[in-house]
Amino acid sequence: MGYKVKIQKVDRGTTKSFYINFPAALAEASKLDKGEEMEWIVEDKNTFVLQRIKSLPSRNEKLEKQTKNAVKSAKKPAKKAKDA
Repeated sequence: MGYKVKIQKVDRGTTKSFYINFPAALAEASKLDKGEEMEWIVEDKNTFVLQRIKSLPSRNEKLEKQTKNAVKSAKKPAKKAKDA
């Protein structure tokens, strides 16, 4: 599924800026944060890849971590209650 956006150009005297709006639904699904740093990778004249500088763990990495934690907690002996 794709999201169409338009490039905006702003001329300020001797400087030019180009802006691309990032669709909110895509930002939320990607868990983007305000001020997060990203970088553009130019593959060719038609393909630009926007990439996080600080990567988030993938879904598989999260599942593996949860599985390891569950195995660790299952191996721990239960704590005995102290006599009152």
